[in-house]
Amino acid sequence: MTYGIQLDTINCMIKQPSSRTEQRIADTLRDTRLRAGLSLRELGRRAGTSHATLLAYERATKVPTTTTFFRILEAAGNAVDLNIQPRIRVRDGIPRGEELIAVLELAEQFPAKVARRLQLPRLADAG
Repeated sequence: MTYGIQLDTINCMIKQPSSRTEQRIADTLRDTRLRAGLSLRELGRRAGTSHATLLAYERATKVPTTTTFFRILEAAGNAVDLNIQPRIRVRDGIPRGEELIAVLELAEQFPAKVARRLQLPRLADAG
């Protein structure tokens, strides 16, 4: 499953996370553990973290470091991959919508209606 935690959100974990970010982190850890069918004690044993600390993370009363967050997710049997891509922003000098316009122009090149009968070229008889 892909989670909606982006790199800037992960960065916030190190600095000063907002309560919304803390809750997203807590929900992610709890959902991951439950989906893996693990108890707090079992996940704690696998991740090298106490079950009490895991419970605090899941209740958003403590926030794990980025390293600990990834270690817990991996201990629950998940691969942690980061998808780094440029974010399109006007302030960065990247006009918004250029890519969308290009896609729409390409879509216009396709026929609007599909023929009822597919027309294929005749192949020569192998004789």
